[in-house]
Amino acid sequence: MTAPKFTTLGCRLNAYETEAMKELSRAAGLEDAVVVNTCAVTAEAVRKARQEIRRLRRENPEAPIIVTGCAAQTEPETFAAMEEVTRVIGNTEKMQPDTWAEIAKGPDFIGETEKVQVDDIMSVTETAGHLIDGFGTRSRAYVQVQNGCDHRCTFCIIPYGRGNSRSVPAGVVVDQIKRLVDKGYNEVVLTGVDLTSWGADLPAEPKLGDLVMRILKLVPDLPRLRISSIDSIEVDENLMQAIATEPRLMPHLHLSLQHGDDMILKRMARRHLRDDAIRFAEEARKLRPDMTFGADIIAGFPTESEAHFENSLKLVTDCDLTWLHVFPYSKREGTPAAKIPKQVDGKVIKERAARLRAAGDAQVQKHLAAQVGRTHRILMENPHMGRTEQFTEVTFEAAQDEGQIVTAVITGASKGQLTA
Repeated sequence: MTAPKFTTLGCRLNAYETEAMKELSRAAGLEDAVVVNTCAVTAEAVRKARQEIRRLRRENPEAPIIVTGCAAQTEPETFAAMEEVTRVIGNTEKMQPDTWAEIAKGPDFIGETEKVQVDDIMSVTETAGHLIDGFGTRSRAYVQVQNGCDHRCTFCIIPYGRGNSRSVPAGVVVDQIKRLVDKGYNEVVLTGVDLTSWGADLPAEPKLGDLVMRILKLVPDLPRLRISSIDSIEVDENLMQAIATEPRLMPHLHLSLQHGDDMILKRMARRHLRDDAIRFAEEARKLRPDMTFGADIIAGFPTESEAHFENSLKLVTDCDLTWLHVFPYSKREGTPAAKIPKQVDGKVIKERAARLRAAGDAQVQKHLAAQVGRTHRILMENPHMGRTEQFTEVTFEAAQDEGQIVTAVITGASKGQLTA
């Protein structure tokens, strides 16, 4: 008998939940199974999931294959129709002990039950963020504090895979981070689907900034706290205060910007305009001069003209973005954007995405060059590589202690990394 094999596709939150499923399946005594945690963000992601399932069946001809994740939630019939698939379970079901206890009863039991176990994700009111204490390297732990999204951007299928926004209570989060610090973690990253909506469903409707300040106050031994992708238009006063006054909050923010043209932003049903993004970046950097930004930007959204695209390209320097995640627009059935008549030609999308990436590469080189000669505090992810507070990779010739924060002078830069 062997432990289940898990394959994770998609985002960091999926990876976090895979760790939780490993714990749940182990507690249930599940053996000799294959579990695929899928992503639904694009049509290509669903295609890759199907491809991965077929590959896993070839490698594991006898094992039951359990498919879960966002693609299983949004289109369970697609996976149920695959002869390779034994069971399809939804995003809520995958986090429930009873689900794994049932699956652990064996292939005969699975065959007697319904192949699809996917409930209405919109009816879910709680998130299971407290299930595991940390996921990541030995130096950095990820803590899920929020799940789902109440917004309906026209290009995005994720709310239908994740449900409406729901938050893990602050007390649960603080207790979890205390346990992680006691285990020796020097950095914690708060994660979620729409992180800046944290607290809206809790009593008194606290904001993300309230949670950050509470963590930093009640866990004084936590050296470094990071927050993952945020919607800058939803940032509250306390989060801005934390940026200004709390050195343990890392000076690196990943912004969900998506575009740099007001017309395209409106067609995406985003809640901010171009000037809002620029204003936020300027204000955050004024409060914290060493702040660096990452950003998500989509190239080739339907109706995007060259002039629209140029506004996105200029946003890279106008906001002084450093770490770009560039997404070539991919038509996703089930979203309003897929129905827009004026879709951009695939070759144009590819070319615009390449130009955005080139602009991002230039920003990275500028950032790296500016760090040479400076002293940084670096969290070691392995004996020869760590990250600065701005999340820049630093390599060391001499081995360092993994998981520790070391102070070093930057001696050079090459291939997207600093050397120390």
